[in-house]
Amino acid sequence: MNLSHIHLLLNHFPVIGTMTGLALYLAALMGKSDDLKKASLVIFLGIALLSIPAYMSGNGAEKEIRDLPGTSNDMVVAHQNAALLAYVFMEITGAVCWFGLWQFRRNSKFGIGTLATVLLLSLVTTGLMANAATLGGAIRHPEILTGAQTTGFRIGLNAAAIGHFVAGGERWVWATCQTLHFMGLSLLLGVVFVVDLRMMGMMKNVSFNTLHRLLPWGMLGFGLNLFTGMCYFIAAPEQYTKNVTFYWKMVLIMLAGANAVYFTVFDEPWKLQAGADPPLRVKLIAASTVALWVGVMFCGLMLPFIGNAF
Repeated sequence: MNLSHIHLLLNHFPVIGTMTGLALYLAALMGKSDDLKKASLVIFLGIALLSIPAYMSGNGAEKEIRDLPGTSNDMVVAHQNAALLAYVFMEITGAVCWFGLWQFRRNSKFGIGTLATVLLLSLVTTGLMANAATLGGAIRHPEILTGAQTTGFRIGLNAAAIGHFVAGGERWVWATCQTLHFMGLSLLLGVVFVVDLRMMGMMKNVSFNTLHRLLPWGMLGFGLNLFTGMCYFIAAPEQYTKNVTFYWKMVLIMLAGANAVYFTVFDEPWKLQAGADPPLRVKLIAASTVALWVGVMFCGLMLPFIGNAF
């Protein structure tokens, strides 16, 4: 198995998932069901997480097929640029969805502005995902496009230009990304460890309700890490796609992201008041979250030393 297999497996989820989430979200709005709204936001958030390895594996798949007979390099570039734009909108949609879930947990209702923003972003993201999927399918199946579609309007971000700007356009860009990356990591892990230590039974004089206010700051740190990490990846994808340690890092991030949903959505941690001892299941989930993020840090630090990509 190589990255082409992984990409073929994962690239269906962002397309089908956004369509499924949008259909459920529209049904939730029409039926005025908070439960369906939460379910659709969780779907969007899950697809946003899955879109990370889906996009990254595409760069590895590109290396496998670009020299094969019959492959249109022009279509490969068009697909890559369209996929990058769709990925950006998917991550923004996921961030707003997470905020909506956090907002509902605190206020027992969704903000009108949040719901409207999710609707607009999900509509745009679904269209962009469908466009990227169509261009991707045409790389090896040109029969699915007409002549006008092959040479007509294409929308996307220029991944090559962005990569050149980060890696070699200006010296300050890479250094700035590194600074922001470590700032985001400090912010993220500071919040994660404080929350999880409480869930493990420490700092019993603090309720989860109080710590819940910190979660948006942790999400801001994750967003900074995701943005700067993608800048690194776009600038030098082969440094990462050829390094097995990076694969482990991505797996750990996916699992840690799923744990974050637990503390955002589920009632069990929310009921933890000051002075109360968490149930065993909550302690185990919190301990696993700490272990996952420690693993993410270890893999990130070991990227230059384990594997042969750097």
